[in-house]
Amino acid sequence: MRAPKPGRACWQRTKRRKKLYNNLIRIRERDGICPAWTRSVFDYFKRAQAGVWLRRTRNLALLGAVAPLLGGCHYALLDPAGPIGRDELNIIYLATGLMLLVVVPVIILTLVFAWRYRASNVAADYRPDWAHSNRIEAVVWLVPCIIVAILGYVTWTSSHTLDPYRPIASARKPIEVDVASLNWKWLFIYPQLGIASVNELAFPVHTPVNFRLTSSRVMNAFFIPRLGSQIYTMAGMQTKLSLMADRVGTYQGISSNFSGDGFSKMRFAARAMSAKDFKAWIRKVRASHQSLTLAAYRKLERPSENVPVQHYAWVAPRLFHDILNLCTDGQACIDAQHLARRMSASGHRMAMAKRPSLSEHGS
Repeated sequence: MRAPKPGRACWQRTKRRKKLYNNLIRIRERDGICPAWTRSVFDYFKRAQAGVWLRRTRNLALLGAVAPLLGGCHYALLDPAGPIGRDELNIIYLATGLMLLVVVPVIILTLVFAWRYRASNVAADYRPDWAHSNRIEAVVWLVPCIIVAILGYVTWTSSHTLDPYRPIASARKPIEVDVASLNWKWLFIYPQLGIASVNELAFPVHTPVNFRLTSSRVMNAFFIPRLGSQIYTMAGMQTKLSLMADRVGTYQGISSNFSGDGFSKMRFAARAMSAKDFKAWIRKVRASHQSLTLAAYRKLERPSENVPVQHYAWVAPRLFHDILNLCTDGQACIDAQHLARRMSASGHRMAMAKRPSLSEHGS
């Protein structure tokens, strides 16, 4: 007789052990008396079950002891410091609440059904032929449709009100800042003031900040979590963003798009200051002896990590234009190339328009 395969033999042993354990339970429940040889089996299963509950209790106690330590954690998205961040937080709360309208009843009904229709509850209805309910169908379809309709309306309206390109309405004159993402640092140019900084963004509180953003080479994402609205920076392209802080403080800015080895350390400090402190910061930057010429920019553009804060008292007037049009290395700028092509095409069309037609040649 051929021996069974190892996998099948293991399955047969497991099945026999399960059947033996069930029979022992029935014997014990029937008369409460077990043979001597079954006591060790029952004790084994009792110890195993007790060990499971002991481990679960220990894990829950450990979780309860560690939970208070999480009180020191700070969730930037849940603590906005500006109007854009608050509006986005309200959308998060609304979407979460609508989701819980489905999730919470499902969890509760799962527990209710498991308790009501347990094997020992003989009073529960047993309907093996049940297949349809109009009430259940109505709830299953109407509730999701209502949720989707609400989310669709909120998405439509917030897509316009929270458009990154839309300037923030304010009685104060906005601050203009040109942003260039380099490997792996951030360059902030203040065209109105003629100064620049690296890995430090300063602006007055309660004043809108209008950003123009681009990248020197690699695609990145500009994000100040407590102020809201992440936006991408791409080489040869310009994006816009408007933010405002209504609380004085220093907020962490990050790159939220992977861009290479130094990505995790590509951070900057966004400092929202009072008007007096912002003027003092401008005087401090202008007191520095560094100038951001094209030669200095080429040196700054080289890949580097953990770059300290740097200030530049003077900036080349067309530096952001040259970064945007990829011509800081002396090559022709992209916009100049496009203009030359358009002029060449326009001149060709004018020449073709002045050229005599075949009918004029014939006459």
